[in-house]
Amino acid sequence: MKTISALLYFLNHHSILSMLVIIVLSLIVSILRRKFSWLIAGLILGFVNIFTAQFLNAWFLNKFGIQGTAVVTQVVETNSTLNDQYISDYDVLVKTADGKDVLSDFSTMTAVIYPIRNNIRLPDAGAQIAVKYIPGYEKNIVILSDESSYGRSMLIGEHKQPVEKAAIQYQASPGNEEFKKEYIKALKEFIEEPANSPDSVSVRNYRLLVKTLEGQ
Repeated sequence: MKTISALLYFLNHHSILSMLVIIVLSLIVSILRRKFSWLIAGLILGFVNIFTAQFLNAWFLNKFGIQGTAVVTQVVETNSTLNDQYISDYDVLVKTADGKDVLSDFSTMTAVIYPIRNNIRLPDAGAQIAVKYIPGYEKNIVILSDESSYGRSMLIGEHKQPVEKAAIQYQASPGNEEFKKEYIKALKEFIEEPANSPDSVSVRNYRLLVKTLEGQ
């Protein structure tokens, strides 16, 4: 497991170098075996690795890793961009289950997060996060976003967006019954979502709003 974790860390954090290594190795095998198909397979694997290494690493660490904690010690914004947003470098201190301190790092591009979602949720400096790792190679970590306070807060914030949209629509035209129904539906969906239970204040206020709206 330790060796697999180290390999996945390399593939994830050095995707371009990994691609070149894979292509060179496949070229050598292709020459030795006199089969061009090895080179084609290497080219495909090298390019696929760039886009899938994070996901494979996240699945592996969540499946076979053991849980620990970490704290983000520093976040430095770089000059590089991804989707018109600046890429940041993160330094973290990992606290293993047996009490060992391990320094690690990642960037916006190499962060390994579980559950796997389309958007990237990353913590701020000073944030305490839940992680998993393989003993013996603790620097390779997966961030358990739904078990970390920062991740739960961001997820709840996303769940509030439909409520806020519906609220603005209703406030702009309170006589519109469709807007009222949509507002009530959004409130109920937020209330019924288990992931929102930590925000007990909003859940309680939304319940009161539903009663008020349904009573009108």
